[in-house]
Amino acid sequence: MSFEVIIPFLKPIEHLLASRTVSEIMVNPDGSVWMEEKGRIELVAEIRFEEGALLTSLEVIANRFGKKLDADSPILNLRLPDGSRMAALIPPVVNPQPLMTIRKFTSRDFTMNDLVKRRMLTVEQGQQLTDAIRRGDNLLISGGTGAGKTTLTNVIAGFIPDSDRILILEDVAELYIQKPHVISAEAQLDTHKSQIGFSDLLKAALRHRPDRIILGEIRGPEARVFLDALNTGHRGSLSTIHANSAGDALRRLAQLAMRGSGGVPLQDVTEECKRSIDLIAHVANQVGWRHVTEIRASPEFTDAM
Repeated sequence: MSFEVIIPFLKPIEHLLASRTVSEIMVNPDGSVWMEEKGRIELVAEIRFEEGALLTSLEVIANRFGKKLDADSPILNLRLPDGSRMAALIPPVVNPQPLMTIRKFTSRDFTMNDLVKRRMLTVEQGQQLTDAIRRGDNLLISGGTGAGKTTLTNVIAGFIPDSDRILILEDVAELYIQKPHVISAEAQLDTHKSQIGFSDLLKAALRHRPDRIILGEIRGPEARVFLDALNTGHRGSLSTIHANSAGDALRRLAQLAMRGSGGVPLQDVTEECKRSIDLIAHVANQVGWRHVTEIRASPEFTDAM
């Protein structure tokens, strides 16, 4: 991985950035440094930033990437050159020091065989998801933070036919899909420029003739626009959502979509979600074991919803 652009400003964690096994680095407002390695989170007691050093470094890094970070704009989200993600909060939102998290994408080049070897899914589950992607099903990947949603999305998206025009929309770019016809766009919510939300970006992007839409994560009113896109011929689309189970994912999608549905009853929006989403795969992180716990088709939720 290449972190040269930020290493001069983050010297205390340079060796963590260089490590090929550390997947996440977290610096808390109390100054403590934590890391995730091989699925386990541990305190790195020997590392401390000098007082004020991390705040100064984050301000410089934000400026380098064309972002604004100060007391009036205390939230930073950005993608590093290698595809890793940096997120930070600074005072007065947190105190006494900044909060910073760097998620390193050590799994960006994984294949389906890699996921099977790591017991993230079975051969049968991999085949089920591969077949769904190839025939143009609409898929929803659900799970908690750090469960492996992005990793799974990257891998199964690799089975989209090369001839398809793929549109990727994210708030911070994390997906790394190696296909010949890929267009990526990022929402702009934390800069000093005009804010462009997911809904605005999705509406604009639909005019550019995508065959497949991949929405990095559904978390707000873009759910309504996403459903509209699925219902107007955009088959084979894919998105992720935070949820505790496959059934919970469909309920959450309906609740988010209802906010932009003009007073349509939740039951009607739920039925629309069932018609629009063909398959839901849920992933979980159980004591460092990230794996697919269930794959269910939307019609199976008739009784549960």
